[in-house]
Amino acid sequence: MAAQGPVIHWVSNHRRHHEFSDEEEDTHSPHKYELGEQVGKLNPISRLCAGIWHAHIGWMFNSKVTNPSRYSRDLLKDPLVAMLNKRYPHWVVLGVVVPGLLGALFAGNIEGLILGVLWGGMLRIFTVHHSTWAINSITHLFGRRPYATSEKSTNNIWIVLPSAGEAWHNHHHAFPTSARFGFEWWQVDLGYILIRFLALFNLVKNVKEPTDKAKLSKMVSS
Repeated sequence: MAAQGPVIHWVSNHRRHHEFSDEEEDTHSPHKYELGEQVGKLNPISRLCAGIWHAHIGWMFNSKVTNPSRYSRDLLKDPLVAMLNKRYPHWVVLGVVVPGLLGALFAGNIEGLILGVLWGGMLRIFTVHHSTWAINSITHLFGRRPYATSEKSTNNIWIVLPSAGEAWHNHHHAFPTSARFGFEWWQVDLGYILIRFLALFNLVKNVKEPTDKAKLSKMVSS
């Protein structure tokens, strides 16, 4: 319902990003991308803007298509995931229609229907898109790097709430299997809170977090 592409396509891109993070084959890096013959003519500011544009939006128009048979073979074999993937257009439509119907139900008129579609559907998709894309662009350029990683991921507190905690992105790259991004008590992580809530009802299992020893081993010396 987030309208970010079929689930297998999304996972394939994300796994490829981790394998080649901030390298030539990265799906959406602001540091490595194709600018053609013009790259040598750009000043540092223009190159930075071009990198932000590519990582935020441009990659969807000019990056190589990720092969799901390489990156998501496990999901291709999963009947439930395959079904969700196949019906992706239906979920996108429901993500717009359902808030519209709820608006009409509560308001009791056509105006409620329209407002539900606009605010609960279209504006929600717009906001979620740019929050997610900002992880690709902003948190690989600006912020703090408490953990030593092989790429340029950062933590950026300014987009923590819109991204539901994913902006603790250096943590994510340091421990990519961790369900928790915010490691300190003050680091708000709405996604992790939701995962823990679902775990109470056994809707999520085997929730992983790094140990204190693992975190210390990768922490940058102050």
